[in-house]
Amino acid sequence: MDSDAHYSVLFLCTRNATRGILAEALMTLRGGPRFRAFSAGTQPARSISEPARDLLERLAIPTEGLRSKSWYEYAGPQAPQMDFIFTLCDKAISEKCPTWPGRPVTAFWSIPDPSKVEGTDIEKAAAYRSVFGMLERRISLFLSLPLESIDRLSITHRLNAIAESEHGPSTAVLHPGEREI
Repeated sequence: MDSDAHYSVLFLCTRNATRGILAEALMTLRGGPRFRAFSAGTQPARSISEPARDLLERLAIPTEGLRSKSWYEYAGPQAPQMDFIFTLCDKAISEKCPTWPGRPVTAFWSIPDPSKVEGTDIEKAAAYRSVFGMLERRISLFLSLPLESIDRLSITHRLNAIAESEHGPSTAVLHPGEREI
Protein backbone atom coordinates (compact mmCIF):
# COMPACT_ATOMS: atom_id res chain seq x y z
CA MET A 1 0.00 0.00 0.00
CA ASP A 2 1.58 3.25 -1.03
CA SER A 3 1.81 6.49 0.91
CA ASP A 4 -0.42 8.43 -1.54
CA ALA A 5 -3.10 5.75 -1.45
CA HIS A 6 -6.69 6.50 -0.74
CA TYR A 7 -8.50 3.77 1.13
CA SER A 8 -12.15 2.76 1.07
CA VAL A 9 -13.60 1.41 4.30
CA LEU A 10 -16.94 -0.34 4.75
CA PHE A 11 -18.58 -0.81 8.15
CA LEU A 12 -21.15 -3.63 8.33
CA CYS A 13 -23.95 -4.17 10.77
CA THR A 14 -27.32 -5.88 10.55
CA ARG A 15 -29.65 -2.87 10.30
CA ASN A 16 -27.17 -0.11 9.46
CA ALA A 17 -29.11 2.28 11.66
CA THR A 18 -26.65 3.06 14.47
CA ARG A 19 -23.19 1.47 14.79
CA GLY A 20 -22.32 1.46 11.09
CA ILE A 21 -23.67 4.97 10.68
CA LEU A 22 -21.66 6.27 13.65
CA ALA A 23 -18.53 4.57 12.29
CA GLU A 24 -19.06 5.95 8.79
CA ALA A 25 -19.53 9.48 10.14
CA LEU A 26 -16.44 9.21 12.38
CA MET A 27 -14.23 7.78 9.64
CA THR A 28 -15.39 10.45 7.22
CA LEU A 29 -14.56 13.14 9.77
CA ARG A 30 -11.27 11.75 11.08
CA GLY A 31 -10.00 9.93 8.00
CA GLY A 32 -9.78 13.10 5.97
CA PRO A 33 -9.09 12.83 2.30
CA ARG A 34 -7.13 9.55 2.60
CA PHE A 35 -10.19 7.50 3.60
CA ARG A 36 -13.62 7.14 2.07
CA ALA A 37 -16.09 5.63 4.51
CA PHE A 38 -19.24 3.67 3.84
CA SER A 39 -21.65 1.63 5.93
CA ALA A 40 -24.23 -1.00 5.10
CA GLY A 41 -26.46 -3.62 6.63
CA THR A 42 -27.53 -7.17 5.97
CA GLN A 43 -31.15 -6.15 6.65
CA PRO A 44 -31.09 -2.35 6.42
CA ALA A 45 -33.51 -0.26 8.44
CA ARG A 46 -35.76 2.29 6.82
CA SER A 47 -33.75 5.12 8.36
CA ILE A 48 -30.94 6.05 10.73
CA SER A 49 -31.85 5.70 14.40
CA GLU A 50 -32.89 9.01 15.94
CA PRO A 51 -30.57 8.63 18.96
CA ALA A 52 -27.60 8.10 16.60
CA ARG A 53 -28.53 11.11 14.47
CA ASP A 54 -29.11 13.22 17.60
CA LEU A 55 -25.72 12.23 19.03
CA LEU A 56 -23.90 13.11 15.82
CA GLU A 57 -25.68 16.45 15.61
CA ARG A 58 -24.89 17.25 19.27
CA LEU A 59 -21.23 16.52 18.54
CA ALA A 60 -21.34 18.70 15.40
CA ILE A 61 -20.45 15.75 13.18
CA PRO A 62 -21.98 16.10 9.70
CA THR A 63 -24.91 13.79 8.95
CA GLU A 64 -25.54 14.88 5.38
CA GLY A 65 -25.66 11.90 3.05
CA LEU A 66 -25.88 9.31 5.82
CA ARG A 67 -28.53 6.70 5.20
CA SER A 68 -29.24 3.08 5.98
CA LYS A 69 -28.35 0.89 3.00
CA SER A 70 -27.89 -2.74 1.97
CA TRP A 71 -24.50 -4.36 1.75
CA TYR A 72 -25.38 -5.44 -1.80
CA GLU A 73 -24.77 -1.82 -2.87
CA TYR A 74 -21.08 -2.53 -2.27
CA ALA A 75 -20.85 -6.03 -3.72
CA GLY A 76 -21.63 -5.36 -7.38
CA PRO A 77 -19.31 -4.48 -10.25
CA GLN A 78 -20.24 -0.76 -10.08
CA ALA A 79 -19.44 -0.51 -6.36
CA PRO A 80 -16.31 1.18 -5.07
CA GLN A 81 -13.63 -1.39 -4.33
CA MET A 82 -13.13 -1.71 -0.58
CA ASP A 83 -9.73 -1.93 1.04
CA PHE A 84 -11.09 -2.64 4.53
CA ILE A 85 -14.33 -4.13 5.80
CA PHE A 86 -15.21 -4.05 9.49
CA THR A 87 -18.12 -6.09 10.80
CA LEU A 88 -19.44 -4.36 13.91
CA CYS A 89 -22.20 -6.60 15.21
CA ASP A 90 -22.30 -10.21 16.30
CA LYS A 91 -25.40 -11.04 14.25
CA ALA A 92 -23.91 -9.85 10.94
CA ILE A 93 -20.74 -11.91 11.41
CA SER A 94 -22.75 -15.13 11.10
CA GLU A 95 -24.52 -14.12 7.88
CA LYS A 96 -23.35 -15.25 4.46
CA CYS A 97 -21.46 -12.31 2.99
CA PRO A 98 -21.55 -11.28 -0.63
CA THR A 99 -18.37 -11.65 -2.60
CA TRP A 100 -16.50 -8.39 -2.27
CA PRO A 101 -14.65 -7.04 -5.29
CA GLY A 102 -10.89 -6.95 -4.78
CA ARG A 103 -9.32 -8.42 -1.70
CA PRO A 104 -10.36 -6.23 1.21
CA VAL A 105 -8.78 -6.76 4.61
CA THR A 106 -11.57 -7.77 6.97
CA ALA A 107 -11.88 -7.56 10.72
CA PHE A 108 -14.58 -8.25 13.29
CA TRP A 109 -15.01 -5.44 15.81
CA SER A 110 -17.84 -6.58 18.04
CA ILE A 111 -19.64 -3.45 19.26
CA PRO A 112 -22.72 -3.77 21.51
CA ASP A 113 -26.06 -2.55 20.18
CA PRO A 114 -27.07 0.54 22.18
CA SER A 115 -30.67 0.24 21.01
CA LYS A 116 -30.99 -2.92 23.13
CA VAL A 117 -30.26 -1.04 26.36
CA GLU A 118 -33.26 -0.69 28.63
CA GLY A 119 -33.57 1.87 31.34
CA THR A 120 -33.99 5.59 31.72
CA ASP A 121 -33.44 8.04 28.87
CA ILE A 122 -30.17 8.98 30.56
CA GLU A 123 -29.00 5.35 30.63
CA LYS A 124 -29.97 4.88 26.99
CA ALA A 125 -28.12 8.06 25.96
CA ALA A 126 -25.08 6.85 27.91
CA ALA A 127 -25.14 3.59 25.95
CA TYR A 128 -25.00 5.51 22.65
CA ARG A 129 -22.15 7.69 23.94
CA SER A 130 -20.30 4.58 25.09
CA VAL A 131 -20.61 2.92 21.68
CA PHE A 132 -19.51 6.16 20.02
CA GLY A 133 -16.46 6.22 22.32
CA MET A 134 -15.57 2.62 21.46
CA LEU A 135 -15.79 3.36 17.75
CA GLU A 136 -13.82 6.57 18.15
CA ARG A 137 -10.97 4.77 19.95
CA ARG A 138 -10.84 1.92 17.45
CA ILE A 139 -10.98 4.19 14.42
CA SER A 140 -8.25 6.41 15.92
CA LEU A 141 -6.04 3.36 16.44
CA PHE A 142 -6.77 2.17 12.90
CA LEU A 143 -5.92 5.58 11.46
CA SER A 144 -2.60 5.57 13.32
CA LEU A 145 -1.45 2.35 11.62
CA PRO A 146 1.34 2.80 9.07
CA LEU A 147 -0.75 1.17 6.33
CA GLU A 148 1.67 2.04 3.54
CA SER A 149 4.60 0.29 5.21
CA ILE A 150 3.17 -2.96 6.61
CA ASP A 151 2.02 -6.10 4.86
CA ARG A 152 -1.52 -7.43 4.63
CA LEU A 153 -1.09 -10.11 7.31
CA SER A 154 0.37 -7.62 9.78
CA ILE A 155 -2.51 -5.23 9.12
CA THR A 156 -5.00 -8.04 9.79
CA HIS A 157 -3.28 -8.91 13.07
CA ARG A 158 -3.24 -5.28 14.15
CA LEU A 159 -6.91 -4.77 13.29
CA ASN A 160 -7.85 -7.80 15.37
CA ALA A 161 -5.68 -6.51 18.22
CA ILE A 162 -7.56 -3.21 18.13
CA ALA A 163 -10.83 -5.08 18.69
CA GLU A 164 -9.31 -7.12 21.51
CA SER A 165 -7.85 -4.04 23.21
CA GLU A 166 -11.21 -3.11 24.70
CA HIS A 167 -13.21 -5.23 27.06
CA GLY A 168 -16.64 -3.87 26.12
CA PRO A 169 -18.35 -0.59 26.79
CA SER A 170 -18.10 1.36 29.98
CA THR A 171 -20.88 0.53 32.40
CA ALA A 172 -20.81 3.99 33.94
CA VAL A 173 -24.04 5.88 33.48
CA LEU A 174 -25.19 9.29 34.57
CA HIS A 175 -27.97 9.41 37.09
CA PRO A 176 -30.52 12.22 37.36
CA GLY A 177 -28.85 15.30 38.75
CA GLU A 178 -25.29 14.28 37.79
CA ARG A 179 -23.31 16.29 35.27
CA GLU A 180 -21.20 14.85 32.52
CA ILE A 181 -17.54 15.80 32.91
